[in-house]
Amino acid sequence: MKLLLDSCIGRSAVHYLRSKGLEVVWAVEWGRDPGDKEMLRYAFENDAVLVTLDKDFGELAIVYGVLHAGIIRLTGIKSSEQGPFCKRILEKHPVDLKNRAIITASPDRIRIRLPED
Repeated sequence: MKLLLDSCIGRSAVHYLRSKGLEVVWAVEWGRDPGDKEMLRYAFENDAVLVTLDKDFGELAIVYGVLHAGIIRLTGIKSSEQGPFCKRILEKHPVDLKNRAIITASPDRIRIRLPED
């Protein structure tokens, strides 16, 4: 599975996910912040799940209908735990993400919103 990690995701998560064999693009490595719409466009065109801490991506997808290839929003997860936590979500919810779900995950709750076709 391909991932696009927002710049708010920690470096340790990038290294962890890459060490597990996942194809990871980290927005920080682009050198400039392209903006939320551009990140969603890139993720959609490259069939990459966007991983973020930012709720604005969900608003763009739900309210404004911006296309995406799945979104994972982490809340309340320590930077050092973001990589392993994200990997668990990917392992437990691959079908939901393939169906372009928006997953909001905290240490004690996972909420899955599937697209309304």
